[in-house]
Amino acid sequence: MGLLHRIIPSLLSRQVKNPSDSCLCSHQILVTRFVHNDAKPDGDAIVYAICDSLRRGHNWVSLSGKFQYVELNHLLVEKVLLELKEPIDAKRALGFFHWSAQRKNFVHGVWSYCLMVNILVRAQLLNDAQALLESILKKNVEDSSEFLIVDSLLDSYKIIVSSPLVFNLLVQAYAKLRLFEIGFKICFYLEEHGFFLSLLSFNTLIHVVQKSDQYPLVWKIYEHMIHKRIYPNEATIRTMINALCKEGKLQMFVDILDRIHGKRCRPLVIINACMVFRILQEGRVDVGIGILKGMLQKNMILDTVAYSLIVFAKVRLGNLDSALEVYEAMLKRGFNANSFVHTVLIGAYCNGGKIEKANQLFGEMGTMGLEPYDETFNFLIEGCAKAGRVEECLSYFEKMIERGLVPSLLAFNKMIAKLCETGEVNQANTFLTRLLDKGFSPDETTYSYLMTGYERDNQIQEVLKLYYEMEYRPLSPGLLVFTPLIRSLCHCGKLEQAEKYLRIMKGRSLNPSQQVYEALIAGHLEKSDTARALQLYNEMISKGFTPCCSYNFGAGV
Repeated sequence: MGLLHRIIPSLLSRQVKNPSDSCLCSHQILVTRFVHNDAKPDGDAIVYAICDSLRRGHNWVSLSGKFQYVELNHLLVEKVLLELKEPIDAKRALGFFHWSAQRKNFVHGVWSYCLMVNILVRAQLLNDAQALLESILKKNVEDSSEFLIVDSLLDSYKIIVSSPLVFNLLVQAYAKLRLFEIGFKICFYLEEHGFFLSLLSFNTLIHVVQKSDQYPLVWKIYEHMIHKRIYPNEATIRTMINALCKEGKLQMFVDILDRIHGKRCRPLVIINACMVFRILQEGRVDVGIGILKGMLQKNMILDTVAYSLIVFAKVRLGNLDSALEVYEAMLKRGFNANSFVHTVLIGAYCNGGKIEKANQLFGEMGTMGLEPYDETFNFLIEGCAKAGRVEECLSYFEKMIERGLVPSLLAFNKMIAKLCETGEVNQANTFLTRLLDKGFSPDETTYSYLMTGYERDNQIQEVLKLYYEMEYRPLSPGLLVFTPLIRSLCHCGKLEQAEKYLRIMKGRSLNPSQQVYEALIAGHLEKSDTARALQLYNEMISKGFTPCCSYNFGAGV
């Protein structure tokens, strides 16, 4: 066999005088003789013969005829591909790859796909490489190893001495097939191996993700880009603006920046401020501040916006003194105060119970000509209500309404809770009526505060009206509503109605509270219906409740 290996090149170099008259050239004769003599030809000889045929331009029919007795295996295919790895032979390698895929009993594995892809990328045959990548991803989409393909590409990359472009094509293929979550994981994996994606690849990934309405992932990818100092271009910004629009948050961030800067900001600033704001809201304050500093160096965000967001970050950390220091530094550097910063500081003072400081800042806003907005008033309403300063709370509520603003659900609920506690339930109900005309949407908590307030005043009809109003809106009443409703009915001696609503509760899979049980037990005992009272008592005990008082069920109990 050694002698054969040495004479094969000379045999193959001989020209066939009349190739059209002969169906076998020298290397085919050689292979065929060995097959008919039940001997195995040298593997390298077959590889050389196949490559020589491809270089001579033979078609698939010709190849199939000449090598019909050759049984392909992965090692032989690999050797042929490696023999044809140079750019000049890349198309021949691709022809062989497709021809071998048509042979019986042979299926390309991930390794041969990755070898072929790297050969094509090295030769700049990118469309063909992309097609093969998409094909292998589809075939291995359910494979347990997410990194099987990228690992094979990394290993074959070294053998072929390919281009890093291959990894960009891989991620773009993941994006095109909407396998973007895996594609994003691959980004990190490639970075661990020293390969970083191009802006085009990130743009492709972001575009597909936002088209799929996966907005949190859109911002994660964009943040990762900035962290790796891959800065956006017009296509990136356009995609991010589209994501903000579809998410319904563009106007909110435009308004925030208008309050900071006083006029409309560039789309790049809007996107970057939005990203930092999200990071800060998630509590990743150190990350947000670090990104802000980097953006300032690259002029990717305005100084006033950066200072204002840092004040917001410090407040989120609970460090009001540090926030005030940043604010003072901002003013010393010649930047004007703005409504956003004042509102952030007012919120910090209100949360800390420093209402006088909050009132002072609100007054300064008017002196400076700064316009308070809905969040400014919401902070003040909540803070005053929490501090029991009802008159100031109502004053801010009225000022808010005068400006055509509507309080948040949380602020309004805090205000009416305090009003109901102080016996001003009618006033609280009137405020709700005013807001309903402005499109305000109350929740179960809103109604429960009002119903509890009317329950204290023994106004059962008002309690029932509110319940019916909830059903009409429709708002599905829960335990917060059924508790004051049933207690009111029991207190008024309307036990049949109370029992009806108890059945409705259970029909909606709502477990009665201990207060409901105790109201019903007391009501039935007052009506001398000890049997029903005892039944409810046992049911209450079975639920794990501990009675807060003793009951007299009569003798023998």
